Amino acid sequence: MKRLIIVLLLGFSALLPAASPPTAVRAEIDALLQALAKSDCEFYRNGSWYPGSKAASHLQRKLDYFERKGLIRDAASFIDAAATRSSMSGETYQVRCPGRPAEPSAQWLSDELEQVRAGPGVARH
Repeated sequence: MKRLIIVLLLGFSALLPAASPPTAVRAEIDALLQALAKSDCEFYRNGSWYPGSKAASHLQRKLDYFERKGLIRDAASFIDAAATRSSMSGETYQVRCPGRPAEPSAQWLSDELEQVRAGPGVARH
């Protein structure tokens, strides 16, 4: 009987919505998306370059999906799960800013995260 109760509880817990990341984590992720959207950088995804604003919208949709799955614990897990490569093709995302060579999106976002954590007034892009 005890085993049945445990199995039922585990089954019902799988139906509950996943918890959202803490507010501070969400603020960091939102800051990353805003930085990308406001930048003059382009975002390479599945064979095409997109403006930062379209890239941020795309990554927001992926963030929403991965949050529902409970896979976003911090900004680094967001970068790894949602913002590094295409879920469809597996191709690595790239960011290209004016006057600079393209770089993997994970590197650009990680560098930007350092700037976010350093505080306002420190601009990289």
